[in-house]
Amino acid sequence: MSFVSAHVLDSVHGCPARGIRVTLLTGEGRELASATTDDDGRVTDLGPQTLESGHYRIIFATEPYFAGHDLETFYPFVGVDFTVRQEQGHYHVPLLLSPFAYSTYRGS
Repeated sequence: MSFVSAHVLDSVHGCPARGIRVTLLTGEGRELASATTDDDGRVTDLGPQTLESGHYRIIFATEPYFAGHDLETFYPFVGVDFTVRQEQGHYHVPLLLSPFAYSTYRGS
């Protein structure tokens, strides 16, 4: 498993959000990795096994997902900025998603 993972849940349909492109960037905007959520809405392998302490961003490409469900969305993407402390180990970033709202938190 990589140092960072993600999970997207579709709160409109009450199910995992499959097929969302997820990109991990450095704080300066350099792409480190990208992947697509699986059938369970998860990305378990997003980037390297370790990251230096610092600021990072995950971008969830939400517009194509909602377009595939014939729904408009206010958010074409969701960007989540977070701080890594290398000594704290694994980081999991869940996203609860609907076309006009989202919520995120540090998962385990």
